[in-house]
Amino acid sequence: MQIDAHQHYWHPGRGDYGWMPKGHPILDRPYGPADLAPELARHGIDRTVLVQAAPTVAETEYMLGIADATPHVAGVVGWIDFERPADLAHLTRLAGHPKFRGVRPMIQDIPDDGWMLRDDVQWAFRAICDHDLTFDALGFPRHLAPFDTILRRYPGMRVVVDHCMKPQIRSHSAESFRQWADGLSRLADTGAFVKFSALVTEADPDWTVEDLRPYADHVVRAFGPDRVMWGSDWPVVRLRCEYADWRAAAEALTAGLSATDRARVFGGTAAAFYRL
Repeated sequence: MQIDAHQHYWHPGRGDYGWMPKGHPILDRPYGPADLAPELARHGIDRTVLVQAAPTVAETEYMLGIADATPHVAGVVGWIDFERPADLAHLTRLAGHPKFRGVRPMIQDIPDDGWMLRDDVQWAFRAICDHDLTFDALGFPRHLAPFDTILRRYPGMRVVVDHCMKPQIRSHSAESFRQWADGLSRLADTGAFVKFSALVTEADPDWTVEDLRPYADHVVRAFGPDRVMWGSDWPVVRLRCEYADWRAAAEALTAGLSATDRARVFGGTAAAFYRL
């Protein structure tokens, strides 16, 4: 089974995508299953994981409705308010849905880099563990250290690092690469998984496969193919290229792996982690 481990559907008219630039020609438009279906068919992708894009429980319920009506959506990663302990009731309710897999707080958008270490949000991490749900770690390289602390604090939590923690490829800085690589290796040491996604959106508009190769090589080397899962990050990926372009780049970047390991990266790892 081939799986796209990270994609989005949204409708700006819902009004809860605060990060979305108004009038943006690529982002500020509805995206639904009919838009992605041709790409999934073209590349032989059987299932997808639908991931939250708005910091509301209402959007999670919207995605679960899509999942109920869409066979290719095998799992949903939603959202709860970590700053609101009463949202434990929402998490408990959502955990009962057969396609609900876990949560992703939008940490990359929170000004306080140490937010996840605050005492008042620890109940949510404990609840994720108690319900045996997944945690998608979304951030930038500056969040590597606090994520390392959290992952070691909750060793039983099933964690996947989103988008390789968004290395700043466009900076072309050796020091930036070293700091990212060292921090990501420490996260790999905790047993976390990683999503091989979004590298193109952190690169220059005229990116090449060779621009991405040092980053992809480090991810595979640090985590191993059994903890690396490919995701499109569609439609955000369209800021740099189309679905087929990123898929082709990912295949080129993993061409040196065995057939068994490629099967893990493009499906098996996501199936195991998300229990699809």
